[in-house]
Amino acid sequence: MSASVPLLAISGLVVRYGAVVAVRGVDLQVGEGEVVSIVGPNGAGKTSLISAVAGLVTPAEGTITFAGKPLGGIPLEDVVAQGIALVPEGRHIFASLTVTENMMLGATIRRDAQAVAADVDRFFAMFPILGERRHRPAGHLSGGEQQQLAIARALLSRPRLLMLDEPSLGLAPTLVDQVYTLFKTIRDQGVTILLVEQNAERVFAVSDRVYVISGGEFGLSGSAGEIKSDPRFDAAYFGVRMREAASGL
Repeated sequence: MSASVPLLAISGLVVRYGAVVAVRGVDLQVGEGEVVSIVGPNGAGKTSLISAVAGLVTPAEGTITFAGKPLGGIPLEDVVAQGIALVPEGRHIFASLTVTENMMLGATIRRDAQAVAADVDRFFAMFPILGERRHRPAGHLSGGEQQQLAIARALLSRPRLLMLDEPSLGLAPTLVDQVYTLFKTIRDQGVTILLVEQNAERVFAVSDRVYVISGGEFGLSGSAGEIKSDPRFDAAYFGVRMREAASGL
């Protein structure tokens, strides 16, 4: 892939649920090796946007390309096969299955059994608490441990792009710290990250670039440092029109 071609490119994306428009013509790019975050309040359109990338919803309009190839509208399993993994909001762990059984669900598209076994061992080393509890039902894990399991399961598909939907939701601050510490390690292993969060302060510390979304539209975008210091951030986050914010109305 040419260095000039972003790993993920979204143009004019519209997502509708009946008469309700959840995403309104947004453009977004993610370069290989980046950590890019989308921040905004609940109901802003964040989950709908990455659900369109993941193949969970079909865009009404717009294009999605991954590594230069069209992506929008293809089924979830084909999206995973292309190299995209999603850690959904709420983790979606199967409580009655063991930690290992849950993790192995991430390898269903793979046919390299020996390499899968090696990856499982590698992730147990990366997530030591999962290694210690590999034979226990996943329902016995804490919320933070289940989030680690959801991330490990997604990584087992060997994605080029890892998308995470609200990874800090419902976790105590110390557990959020543990989860966010993993992101640098994951990127260092060559995985690009697209992160969706309500908690802007968390994403500023780990992101290269940030998009601010409200009402299904991006109000601001730029480097994490630029967005953090931009006086228009609160207005963009809460959906105040930029012209009104600039005039103090």
